[in-house]
Amino acid sequence: MLRSLSLSLSIYIYISDHTLFSSLKISLNSCLHFNLNLSLSLSLIPTMVFSLLLSVITLGSLILSLLSSLSLFFNKLHLKIRKFALYSCPSIGCLIAFYKNRRRLLDWYTELLSQSETQTIVVHRLGAPRTIVTANPDNVEYILKTNFANFPKGKPFTELLGDFLGLGIFNVDGEKWSIQRKLASHEFSAKSLREFVVKVLEDEVESRLIPILDDAAENDRIIDMQEVLRRFAFDTICKVSLGMDPLCLDLARPPPPLASAFDAASAISAMRGTAPVFAVWKLKRTLNVGLEKELKEAVKLVHGCVDEMIRSKKGTMGGNSGGDLLSRFLESGLDDEMVRDMVISFLMAGRDTTSAAVTWLFWLLTGHRGIEKQVVDEITSMKNGGEQLGFDDLKGLNFIKACLCDDMRLYPPVVWDSKHAVKDDVLPDGTPVYRGNRVTYFQYGMGRMEEVWGKDRLEFRPERWLDESGMVKMVSPYKFAVFQAGPRVCLGKEMAFIQMKYVVASVLRRFELHPVRSEPPVFVPLLTAYMGGGFNVRVQRRGQQ
Repeated sequence: MLRSLSLSLSIYIYISDHTLFSSLKISLNSCLHFNLNLSLSLSLIPTMVFSLLLSVITLGSLILSLLSSLSLFFNKLHLKIRKFALYSCPSIGCLIAFYKNRRRLLDWYTELLSQSETQTIVVHRLGAPRTIVTANPDNVEYILKTNFANFPKGKPFTELLGDFLGLGIFNVDGEKWSIQRKLASHEFSAKSLREFVVKVLEDEVESRLIPILDDAAENDRIIDMQEVLRRFAFDTICKVSLGMDPLCLDLARPPPPLASAFDAASAISAMRGTAPVFAVWKLKRTLNVGLEKELKEAVKLVHGCVDEMIRSKKGTMGGNSGGDLLSRFLESGLDDEMVRDMVISFLMAGRDTTSAAVTWLFWLLTGHRGIEKQVVDEITSMKNGGEQLGFDDLKGLNFIKACLCDDMRLYPPVVWDSKHAVKDDVLPDGTPVYRGNRVTYFQYGMGRMEEVWGKDRLEFRPERWLDESGMVKMVSPYKFAVFQAGPRVCLGKEMAFIQMKYVVASVLRRFELHPVRSEPPVFVPLLTAYMGGGFNVRVQRRGQQ
């Protein structure tokens, strides 16, 4: 059944420029038609109720459009009386520009930020709070560290992921976050966990990943390297987090139900954040239709699987727990629901982020064979350059780490992260923040700012991360915020580098990858960014012609 929903939107984007008193205003008052394919059989009464509610939303949208214009007027007035508000906004831009750039939003935002003297813009969008988007390292440090207490994730963010992540560490603030952070920090610093991770990597790489690539090379078979790495990462993170093997890295079989449900829950949760009017997805959730119905079913499967693992683990732990995170968290005495939500959060963080980073690095190296040779030379120069790489070897792979850093600068696995202001504030660049505003630091744009990285910002240059001795030099985490920074800095950062370096070294010392397509791939952002269309390659054993 199809329904056409007409929405009248007003979108205003300001370039935050407190010296030139400039602004960009994009006013969009047009009807956008969305086909809502409900794909289900509703009885007559629910259908009438649904249609009525959509009509109410349409009327409400028109009213909000007017209110948005009034809000702009009073916002300007408010800025004039705030002692720290040093800018106002003459308008430029139009609906045509927004429509034209709808399929390249990341690059368009990057262009707007680069044109702003402060590398900050302010966005007003119907149905969403006033949003500040910044690629300014000083602002990022203020948000993530200096005034951390004023910028929690906030209810608007946690509501988007709440059905999936529940009360997990990445979706809570305050005491709940503090309790989980303390426990996780203790476990991630344990030597026993690092040793467990390396053992899991050895088994997964040698017994599954390398044989797949060997077979592809032997039979001149094209494989999707992105899919291979995603399946590899899911097996690995499930072993580390849950102590179970989903057997995902078997290309002859479809992904297991847990992996498919996890993908669906992640993707649909991310789509909530891109909805033009948040009331639409909330209404669909209430009626249990469309994507929200799919999300509910996917979440039920994921939660059910982890709940069953918790029951099984508690029944067999005894005095000898496993090395996985689930076993470690259960020993802490936290209730089962919080343990489940914590583990799911770490599954999400550790699954697609590392596979995305390695996929993009492999693609970059296919276009920079000289850099690839340096990677291979570093691997073969290791004292343990045989079949196995030890933990000490991994720590010494500085050039590979530099490659990964510049790769993630250009293609961050998570393109932006948002907080919500508790009270009125002002950012270091002079941008006013009002209570309830969304404040977003934009990693994709930050990696492309000339003011931050110089004129060669668009080039893949691992050397920028190395000092004269070839060691990885310290770079401000507020300039390179891929792993967040401040009190919420990623606990699994070093574990992620261990996994990525192990995979890169294990693959490239044995094989060369040759892309099937010559055109650049498409960077697609969801909760975790991925390569649109996959990364199809031919595999050749290194040294063979």
